[in-house]
Order: sequence, then structure tokens, then C-alpha cells
Amino acid sequence: MKTTVDHEGQEELQEDPAKKARLVAALKKNWEAECRSAATYRHLAEREHDERRRRILIRLAEAEERHAARWDKRLRELGAVPPQITISIPTSIRLRANIDLDTALRQIEAEEEQHLQQYETEAAELADPESAAIMREVAQDEARHARTLHTMTNPVSPEHTRGRLESILQRERHVTSGNWIADAIYGANDGLGAIFGLVAGVAGANASGEFILLAGVAGSVAAAVSMGSGAFLAAKSEREVHEAELARERAEIRENPEEEKEELSLFYQLKGLSEAEADQLAERLSQNEDTFLSALASEELGLSEERLPNPWISMLSASISTGLGAIVPVLPYFFVSGTTAIIIAFIVSLIGHFAVGAAKSLVTIRSWWASGLEMTLIGVIVGVVTYGVGFLFGVA
Repeated sequence: MKTTVDHEGQEELQEDPAKKARLVAALKKNWEAECRSAATYRHLAEREHDERRRRILIRLAEAEERHAARWDKRLRELGAVPPQITISIPTSIRLRANIDLDTALRQIEAEEEQHLQQYETEAAELADPESAAIMREVAQDEARHARTLHTMTNPVSPEHTRGRLESILQRERHVTSGNWIADAIYGANDGLGAIFGLVAGVAGANASGEFILLAGVAGSVAAAVSMGSGAFLAAKSEREVHEAELARERAEIRENPEEEKEELSLFYQLKGLSEAEADQLAERLSQNEDTFLSALASEELGLSEERLPNPWISMLSASISTGLGAIVPVLPYFFVSGTTAIIIAFIVSLIGHFAVGAAKSLVTIRSWWASGLEMTLIGVIVGVVTYGVGFLFGVA
């Protein structure tokens, strides 16, 4: 199937010389960029005093040289050859490398991100399936290079690696267990705020108690269903993105297992392990595909199954909390009516706003009383504004 597609692409290029010329020009530019990147990495490796970092820079240079070789081969397949030019290292990088190597690495990290975007754009625009496939593969490598450079310029001290890891894991467990709490708090906040505004507005229009009760209950149900479905879809989408990334990473493991082991080893070296220790650990992890995939996903993509929200739990916590928060301003109308109901509704709603604001301190770093007072002030503003709007409509 691939051969048929490539043959059709070749015929299309032969029939449209202008399209082929654009493709060849783009590939020559890519070849030049990869050669320049390789030369830059080797230049920086010569100035790097840390042996571990120097080896990593050399490996990155070798990867860029492989990319350049792929573009060289593709150009020759299209009947073209790479330009006969002298590859020069950008002056800005030379100057920065002489002053501060990490500053130069950060500049290259930004350039790797630009290369990534360029390849993704070209893969979508250029009418050549084989070149597009190469671009997508190279783009994945460029993304890894950017992450490697970021890790190099933001290193983890070897003596603190274990403690830092435990700290991160503890924080991840806290965030994971707190997902449903956050959904519940923000659901109650949205439900209370929206229905308080609705009740205040309808009351301001001088509507009957029965009408306010009906509007409040209907609004509460609608808010709960809406928030629940939104939370479910958001959590489900997050999981789908996670699964798609894992599927791509699994395919890379099966296609280039040695390259993926080398990549994982680099990440561990950047965290303080020696090359031998990192290679040994990567080799052991690679014996089991699922374990290997989990390690790569965590180190390369920052993905963790434990941190993903459960769509059903998110839906239930958001729906129930939104419904409970929304029903607070409506409760007085079940028992009293008229001005008394309006006053009680305002009082209980503002108390509810303070309680929800204070509860937000569970998932934020603010003090409970400051957060509670802030929410109360917001509640006052919502109530006054919506009551005023309702009053104006009632007069009209």
C-alpha cells in the first residue's frame, strides 16, 4: 500500500514541476538546518567540561546527522542533490557558548521547537507522502531533543534525586486524590453563583414565589447536568489524549527499541546516574514492554496513569456538588415567600459563598478566611447586579 501511495506521489510531482521545485527547496533547507544543528552540537560538546553532558551533546549531534542523511537520500531519490555550501554555526550561539553554555543550549532548545513546528507544517502542506512521513518521524526526534536540552539546563542534583523523586510522587498522589475534591468545590461554586444570580434577578422583577421556585429548581437541574456532562467529557478527552500518546510511544518502541532505550538512558543520565547505571536501568526496563512504555511516558511525555481523572467520578462529583450549591438560594422558597424569602435567600447564599470560598483553600495556597471573604464579595456583587437588572425589567 505504501509503495502504491509513494508511486502516485512521484507521478504527481513529475506532472507538476513547480510543486516538485517547492518540495526540493524545502528538503534542501531541512538538510541544511540538520547539518547546522549537528555542527552546533559538536561545537558545544567541545566546550563542555562535564563528560556526561558532553556525551549527550555528541549523541544529539549524531541524531541530527542521521536526519541530514535521510534528507540527502530523499533529495537524491527526487533527482536532486544537497547544496554545495559551507555549514556555519550561528554567530549568536558561538558568542553565547563562550560566555555561558547553558544560555546557548536554551537558544538551541527554542530552535528545536521551531524545527518541530516547521516539520509539522510542511508535513501537512507538501504533496509528497514519503517526505511527509520522514518529517513526522524527524519532528518526534526534535521534540525529544528539546526536552533533553530543557532537562540539561534545568538539572536535578544527584544527591537530591531520591528525595526530589519522593517529593514529586507524594505531590502526585495528593493531586490525584484531590481531583474529585477540586471538581466538587468548583462545581458548588458555579452552581451557587449561577442560581443565586438567577433567583436574585427573577426576584428583582417582582415575580411570584412559585415562579421563582420553579425557575430556581429548573436552573439547578440544568446546571448540575451541564456541569456533570462537561466534567465527564473533559476527563474523557484527557484520557483519550493520554492513550493516543501512549499508542504512538508504543509504536516507536516496537520500531526503534534501541533508540528508545538510548533515549531513556539519556534522561536518567541527566538526573544524575552514570552512563553505565543509566544504560543498565534502561536495559532492565526494556525487558517488559509495558514497564518500558510507562517509564518512557513518564520521563519523555510527563504522563502518568495515576494522575488521570476518572470520567465517572468527575461527572458525579461535579453534578452532585453543582446541584447542592445551586439549590441553596432556592431552599427558602420551599417554606416562605415574599420579601422574607428574598432576604433569607440572600443571607443563606452569602453564607454559602463564604463556605465554598473557604473550602477552596483545600486546593489552593490561600488562607480560608481570605478566600471566603473574596467569594462573599463576589456573591454580593452578583446578587446586587442581577437583582437590579431584574428590577429594571420588572418596572419596564
